[in-house]
Amino acid sequence: MGITLWEPRQPLAMARPASPTVEPTVEPTVEPMPEVPATPAEAAPQAASPPRETELVSGEPEPAAAAADAVATLDWAPLREQVATCTRCDELVANRTQTVFGVGNPQAEWLVVGEAPGAEEDKRGEPFVGRAGKLLDAMLSAISLDRGSVYIANILKCRPPNNRDPKPEEARNCRPYLERQIALVAPKLILVVGRIAAQNLLQTDTPIGKLRGQVHTLPGSEIPVVVTYHPAYLLRSPAEKRKAWDDLKLACQVMASRSS
Repeated sequence: MGITLWEPRQPLAMARPASPTVEPTVEPTVEPMPEVPATPAEAAPQAASPPRETELVSGEPEPAAAAADAVATLDWAPLREQVATCTRCDELVANRTQTVFGVGNPQAEWLVVGEAPGAEEDKRGEPFVGRAGKLLDAMLSAISLDRGSVYIANILKCRPPNNRDPKPEEARNCRPYLERQIALVAPKLILVVGRIAAQNLLQTDTPIGKLRGQVHTLPGSEIPVVVTYHPAYLLRSPAEKRKAWDDLKLACQVMASRSS
């Protein structure tokens, strides 16, 4: 594709014990992330309201708690099948080509959570396969990871029409699937990319600029969560790539501390 990998001149030592604080103390010299011209299809996303309690969009009559119970014991194969045949959101069902379940190592230590499938993801049935996916691959490569060594999933399993932001009720309808994926993977760390994914996963309306730079905990668990910018945003705002690199260093420090 003609995209140079984003790599630090001195790769991070993944197994080195972290310092007591999560703030990096040494600034490594880093090659800039690949510069890829933006296209009109990757215009900035519309603003979305924070997640809120709401009824199901349509379809299934059961409340969210009962829906979560229905998938809480499913293994990978029946969970994938239930996602593939889900009809809980009429608008998403009517506009999707297929659902986008997730990809990667089902026993990964790192779980990457994004927002929702785009046009290419909807076509191929795999998350992060477009230009933003190439940049995500470069980001993972910079910390000695790849999509085969992590697990990648989205808040939504269906593409919103015209790539609009997920509606809060859609995210709520889909949350039991993501929660079951998290339970099955049992990651040591979740790297969440983008404002919408971060706000939904952490159940907050805090801006992403304030969510970055600190270690959160997934609600209802002890899994640490690190927030960074979405690769699509970084393609439009390359000046923010340095901050994304800081986020990756923080994530590596958290992993090192959990392995020591």
